[in-house]
Amino acid sequence: MRIFEFASSIKRDNQLLFWGGVFHLALFALAGMMYFSDHTVVTGVNAWIKPMKFGLSVWIYLWTFGWLLKFIPSQRKKTLISWGILFCMLIENAAIFYQASRGQTSHYNISSTGNAVIFSMMGSFIAVNSVINLYVLVLFFTEKIDLDAGSLFAWRAGLAFFVLGGIAGGLMVSMMSHTVGASDGGPGLPFLNWSTRAGDLRVAHFTTLHGLQAIPLVNTIALKSASYSWRITQAFTLFYLVLTILLHVQALAGQPLFSEW
Repeated sequence: MRIFEFASSIKRDNQLLFWGGVFHLALFALAGMMYFSDHTVVTGVNAWIKPMKFGLSVWIYLWTFGWLLKFIPSQRKKTLISWGILFCMLIENAAIFYQASRGQTSHYNISSTGNAVIFSMMGSFIAVNSVINLYVLVLFFTEKIDLDAGSLFAWRAGLAFFVLGGIAGGLMVSMMSHTVGASDGGPGLPFLNWSTRAGDLRVAHFTTLHGLQAIPLVNTIALKSASYSWRITQAFTLFYLVLTILLHVQALAGQPLFSEW
């Protein structure tokens, strides 16, 4: 599906998440402008890189839900879910932007009472968002969803991966760090900043969460190109499961995805 056709379908099916996504895309652009005008450094990188990443990620997330929620038959449930995830993401990105403007880290920052309150608030709303996602996963098993078997499997698997993404998130919170074998910061991949000298749980966290997009997208492509699309979706899901497990193991072993070059 072409991007403009996809955007039009999201706007038609869920205007709340469509405009919520547009707002976060605008936040991404704003953070990009701040990147060039404000050279404040946090943990070794420009403070505005994290707001850029989260603005872009939340845009994709909201539009993905705008896509999948159209299959939920109850309009009331769709509306409540849409407002719930949008509010959680607004709080999350507000905290990230605020801390960036102060030259502070947003995650794992308990260096003062104010910073600890912000981090705790972020964690609370992410927990709420996770519960909402788990609820949507349950709906995809209990509601009458008008989808072919392969597409239904793809959305169930994608939602399950998103929920399982909380494993790496929980590990990072328990460690109060995302790097294994070194302190946060230091050399990393361009833009993503994943460590190139030690294990980085953000790699596994990112990959697992984005199973929500990867598996349904592969299924959509397979539906248009092969009569055995169901098998392609199953095979890709198995591959993706193995990949995410290996990325968790690699990070916990203190090994970077790519070493310094």
